Amino acid sequence: MMYPFMTLNDDTEITHSEMKADGRVKVYIETPDEKDGFHSAVCWLPAYQWENISGYTDAEMAYFNRLIRNNAHLIIEFSKEGGILNAATA
Repeated sequence: MMYPFMTLNDDTEITHSEMKADGRVKVYIETPDEKDGFHSAVCWLPAYQWENISGYTDAEMAYFNRLIRNNAHLIIEFSKEGGILNAATA
């Protein structure tokens, strides 16, 4: 299951999985695009391993890398709680 984490001003959605048994968390980034449909990328925490990058420029990926690194501690914590909405009510 994927949980919402953040929506950016350009409608980019950032979601994350629950924490997997091996301690990893999948972070999925998706941005709507008129020409291509969607741009997307996956980052696995805590290793910051990027894969399946489609449509993003190097500058955009540098931005997303900083954004995920700055928020990884929150994403990892929320992944243990069933997402931000469950963590907020716990």
